[in-house]
Amino acid sequence: MKTSILKKITIVTLSLGLFLGMSSFKADFFEIAKQLEIFTTFFKELNMNYVDETNPAELMDTAIKAMLTDLDPYTNYWNEQDVEAARMNTAGEYQGIGAAVRIQNEKFTILETYKGFAADKAGLKAGDEIIKVGGLDVSNYKEDAGELLNGAPNSEISLTYIRQGKTHTTTLKRGTVALKAVSFYKLLEDQTGYIVLSRFNEKASEETIKALKDLESQGANKIILDLRGNPGGLLSEAILVSNIFIDKGQTITTTKSIIEKYNQQYTTPKEPINTKIPLAVLINGRSASASEIVAGAIQDLDRGVVVGARSFGKGLVQRPKELAYGTQLKITISRYYTPSGRCIQALNYRERDKDGNAVRTKTEDYNEFKTKNGRSVFDGGGILPDVQLETSEYSAITNALLAYGAIFDFATEYYYNHEIDNLAEFKFTDQDYSNFKSFLQKKNFSYQTRTEADLMEAMNTAKKEAFKPEIIQHYKNILKEIEVSKTADLDTKSPEIKSLLTDEIIKRYFYQEGLYQYYLDNNPEILEARKILNNKQKYLDILK
Repeated sequence: MKTSILKKITIVTLSLGLFLGMSSFKADFFEIAKQLEIFTTFFKELNMNYVDETNPAELMDTAIKAMLTDLDPYTNYWNEQDVEAARMNTAGEYQGIGAAVRIQNEKFTILETYKGFAADKAGLKAGDEIIKVGGLDVSNYKEDAGELLNGAPNSEISLTYIRQGKTHTTTLKRGTVALKAVSFYKLLEDQTGYIVLSRFNEKASEETIKALKDLESQGANKIILDLRGNPGGLLSEAILVSNIFIDKGQTITTTKSIIEKYNQQYTTPKEPINTKIPLAVLINGRSASASEIVAGAIQDLDRGVVVGARSFGKGLVQRPKELAYGTQLKITISRYYTPSGRCIQALNYRERDKDGNAVRTKTEDYNEFKTKNGRSVFDGGGILPDVQLETSEYSAITNALLAYGAIFDFATEYYYNHEIDNLAEFKFTDQDYSNFKSFLQKKNFSYQTRTEADLMEAMNTAKKEAFKPEIIQHYKNILKEIEVSKTADLDTKSPEIKSLLTDEIIKRYFYQEGLYQYYLDNNPEILEARKILNNKQKYLDILK
């Protein structure tokens, strides 16, 4: 009898749970359907009745992008061109002119030409501003202007561009541009193998394995894996690159989400190439996503020493979802965690400050985790290196200089005023840096810190609330002191700024290959990594 009653209670409880779950689902479904109906009628009335002719496609594009701004910067709507660009980036090759470009402030600028490809052969240089492609004015295409450069192999294209105030034209042929994952590798004289992994496309693990085996055949008994500036890419390749140095079956990362099917654990699937060779991994503030997965796994499993500066902190996982007419939604589905359990993500987009900016975890809120050997590591966003160097850092003023384009523009000016024929003889001098500071004054460079913005708001509020003049003056005095401190930052942060200026200038003369060659004898991170790898006891002490 009791058993029968218990069964009935269980059935009723299950039925109630199903009913509540179904009710919740139906409520969500009704709300989505309701909002879609509102938007559909709104969109139709707007386009049919607005005083001027509208462009439905542009309006919809704006509406979608505005909707997504409330989420995170990685959840995006991709039109057909964006989908194709993403495919080319992961595939490792595309049809184009062989140049990196930037569209900013209505200017279409060449950032870098790749050695031996069409843009380079045609004489295009970093800093050239393209104004016409095939006779079409690029200003009419805004952010889609870069698509004008792509086309069928061997098809001709004419460009009109401005260089140093003068207008030029050139004609070039499009071709296949290979985006190498391993952009450089070399055996150094102390038997250290140096590998630069620039991106995690479909060829990342394959090219890294090839480089490692070649270096080992030449006698390499230590490896530096350079992930600085690597923005990431395919998660699968991050696992396979880690697998090169880590045993089969080891957890490299886990992903967590409120959606059960996206909770995954990713382990190394293959037998490794070399688990014993001493390893140093270089990272900086522009090492993101897949780069952080590799660096985090190497650090948490005590497989190697991480050198440089805290990485970017992109721990959000995206997956493309097919939409209509060849478009896609690239949507954030989960978060990355390192083997020790650290969350890589630096910014919390669910919490915003009064200006709408995502909140960064405070240092006092960092959580401690343990590596395989019991070393203490902390979360807080990104991977904090075992050995930190100031030349790898990106302070507020450095980020402001990069965003302003000051480092890029100074390198352009430098290139047209200096001749450099021998890479070994190049040195960015104190006088060069003094000239850079003068260049900033001429360009009226300025930036506002978060502290200044908060103080300005507080001061304006104090004025409205009629506080005493001496209190207002106190705010002004603090702002003046901050301005003095910001000016001093050009000197106190000069190592990291000089490093970026050196990089940008060398690329103008000797391409990426020349920059890596210069690094081998002059870059502080590489020199420090070599010092650690050549001191077996120091290497082991760091990993204890």
